[in-house]
Amino acid sequence: MKEYICRQLFFISFLWLTCCAFAQESKLPFLEQDSPKYEIRAVWLTTIGGIDWPHSYHSSSQKKELCEMLDSLKKVGINTVLLQTRVRGTTIYPSSMEPWDGCFSGTPGKAPAFDPLRFAIDECHRRGMQLHAWVVTIPVGKWNKLGCSQLRKKYPNLIKKIGDEGYMNPESPQTADYLARFCHEIVENYDVDGIHLDYIRYPETWKMRTSKSQGRANITNIVTTINNRIKACKPWVMLSCATIGKHDDLSRYHSNGWNARTTVCQDAQQWLRDGIVDALYPMMYFRDNQFFPFAIDWQEQACGRLVVPGLGIYFLDPHEGRWRLDDVKRQLNVIRQLGLGQCFFRTKFLVDNIKDIYKLEKQFNATPALIPPMTWLSNERPTMPIVKGVNGNGRLEWNVSTANHSSRCVYNVYASRDYPVDINNPKNLIATRLTENSLTVGRQSTYNYAVTAQDRYGNESMPAQLQLRPTPSLPSVATAMPIVDKVLPLPKSSVIDADYIAVETLQGQRVAYFLYSDTVLHVAHLPEGCYQWRTIGKKKRQHRLGLFTIKRQKPCPSSK
Repeated sequence: MKEYICRQLFFISFLWLTCCAFAQESKLPFLEQDSPKYEIRAVWLTTIGGIDWPHSYHSSSQKKELCEMLDSLKKVGINTVLLQTRVRGTTIYPSSMEPWDGCFSGTPGKAPAFDPLRFAIDECHRRGMQLHAWVVTIPVGKWNKLGCSQLRKKYPNLIKKIGDEGYMNPESPQTADYLARFCHEIVENYDVDGIHLDYIRYPETWKMRTSKSQGRANITNIVTTINNRIKACKPWVMLSCATIGKHDDLSRYHSNGWNARTTVCQDAQQWLRDGIVDALYPMMYFRDNQFFPFAIDWQEQACGRLVVPGLGIYFLDPHEGRWRLDDVKRQLNVIRQLGLGQCFFRTKFLVDNIKDIYKLEKQFNATPALIPPMTWLSNERPTMPIVKGVNGNGRLEWNVSTANHSSRCVYNVYASRDYPVDINNPKNLIATRLTENSLTVGRQSTYNYAVTAQDRYGNESMPAQLQLRPTPSLPSVATAMPIVDKVLPLPKSSVIDADYIAVETLQGQRVAYFLYSDTVLHVAHLPEGCYQWRTIGKKKRQHRLGLFTIKRQKPCPSSK
C-alpha cells in the first residue's frame, strides 16, 4: 500500500510540474517564475578540436575570443564555466604528467604562447564566475595519437584498446591513483573552483571480466580516490561528475537500455548518499517522458547535494536534431521548480543564439544568482565587511573580510530603495563574487546598499548596510521604538497599502511574515530583541514602518 501511494504521489507531482510548464509556455509570461538567489547556471566549454574555443592559433585572437565569449555568458546569468582541461590524454596547461593538446598551438605536444587555463581562471574570476577544470577521465584518444601513445609507453598495462581508441582500465587500481594525481596537480597549481569529471564510467563496448556490482565498485573507487586527494589539498574545491542522464530504469519509465548504474556502472546516486561528490551533472539530452520523470528522480535522490541537469541545446541546430525552443523552455521551467541547476551543452550553441536560445536564457535568468553554498563541507560564515561609504569618485568601498577555512573572500553587493537592504531578495543583487573591495555606483546614488563577504565554500557573512537614501516617513506610524510583549498595534489599512507584514532582525534577516489586519500584530512567538518591520503591498512595494523591541513581562513575585 505504501509503495502504491508513493507511486501515485510521484505521478501527481510529475503531471503537475509538466502542466505548469505547458501553461507557462502557452499562456503566462515567461518570467512569472522568479529567478532564485541560489542556482548553478553552467556551460560546458569544449576545447577538443577547438569546437567551442579556440578558433585560431594566434594567442592574441584566442584571448580576445574567450573574453568576448565570457562577456556574452555573463550577460545571460551564467555563473559557472566547465572548461575542458584534460582533452584526450592531453592538456591545455603545462602538465608534468601529459603533453599539450594541439588545439592552441596547432601541433600536439607544442606549448602555446600563454597558459590557457590560468588565463581562463583569471578572466572568469574577474567577471564573478567560477571556473571548474573539466577532466575527461577514461578515454585517452586514438591509439597512435600523442596522448595515448605516451601513456602506453609510461604505463604499458594501464591502457586498453577498443577499436582504434585507447581507454584507461577502470579495473586497475593504478587508474584511480593516476587520475587522482592528475587532478591534484591542477588543484595544487591553479585557483580552480572545482574539478569536473567526465566519462567516469565503463566504455559501453567494454568486455567486463567482473560482475556489474564489482564494476560499480571500481568506478566508485576512482571517484573516492580523486575526492580524497583534492580535498586534502584544498577542501573547498567542488568535485562534480557528468553522468549518464538517466540513473536507472524507473517503475513506469524505462531508460531504453542506456543508464548510468546498470549499463556503464556509474552508481551516481550512491555517490550522493555517501558524500563523495558535491554535485552531479546528469547529461539529460532527452525530451518529454524521457526527461521529466528522470529529472524528478535525480531531485528526489539528491541527498542535500547539488544536481545540475545538462540540457542538450545542440539539438536546436538543424544539423544536430529537431528540437524546438519550447522543448528547452519547458525543461528550464521544470528543473527550476524542482530546485535544480542548469547546464548547457555546448557553449557555442548558446552564444550563437541558435533558435533564440540566448535570448531565452537572458529572459529566464532575470536576476543574477549565487552558487549554492556547500554547507556539508563548512557552514561557518566569514566576518562581516565594514562599509566605508561612497568616495568622491562614486565608488562604494568596504574593508577586506576574513574567512575561517580558506585563503580569500569574494564580495556580493545588493542595492534597494528600501532600508535595510533585503539580501534575501535576488532582485537586489547587483554584483556577485567581486575580488576587489570596491564597486562603482555613482556619486548621486539614490539607492541604499548592503555588502556581504563570501568564502570559498559559498557561505555569506551578515550584511554590512549603508543607508544613502532617506526612508520615507508614513503617517500614523510612531517614530519611537515601542516595547511590546505579545502584540503590536497596526496602523489602519486605509492609511497604508499593505497585504503582508514582514518582521526582520536589524541585520535584515526576515524572521516572520503576517497577513495584514487592521488590529494588532501577534509577536509572542518571537524571542526577545530588537526588530524592524515593513509592509509588502501590491507589486511587492515595500514600506518600512519602524523598529520595535520585544521584552517579556516578568511574573509577579509570589505573595508567600
